[in-house]
Amino acid sequence: MPSAMPVVIVLAAGRGTRFRASGGTGSKLQADLYGKPVLTHVLAAVERSGLAVHVVHRACGDGMSDSIAEGVRATPTASGWLVLPGDLPLVSGESISRVAAALAHNPVVVPVFEGRKGHPVGFGRVCFEELAALSGEAGAVSVVRRHQAEGRVLQLKVDDAGILTDIDTLEDLQRLRGLVDVHGDRL
Repeated sequence: MPSAMPVVIVLAAGRGTRFRASGGTGSKLQADLYGKPVLTHVLAAVERSGLAVHVVHRACGDGMSDSIAEGVRATPTASGWLVLPGDLPLVSGESISRVAAALAHNPVVVPVFEGRKGHPVGFGRVCFEELAALSGEAGAVSVVRRHQAEGRVLQLKVDDAGILTDIDTLEDLQRLRGLVDVHGDRL
């Protein structure tokens, strides 16, 4: 029997090759962002949302799709899943909660800030088989497209640039450090 609440699947299995190629050392998810690792900021936002979390540190394959499938298969009784990359340290708990709430009436929910789609993307229980079977690099874009073609995707407007603000390079990390200087209360 599915649980009443969706689970946030935090993707933390990536290799971070772009981060290291840009001059970063180690894992971008463990990089320091004002005294805490990047991933810790993401997990704190999930905690503020009140939802359960499952962190995918390793997946059977190398792609984002493999990590999503791994997380969904590990939480088969969830009522749905919010897919959240571990490199979005400014995402708000409120945005996570709003996506989860919208899943009650929509099979797929994509948060949008100023016309740009971000994360976490929410998937209802009806998407289990598709998500559990994913593999490769494309993430869950095929699932979103299929439901969009059927008019079953809600684009949820949120007032949160954090849904877009990821860290792929050392420059991204330095840019975020500058944002935190201005908006330090977010972390």
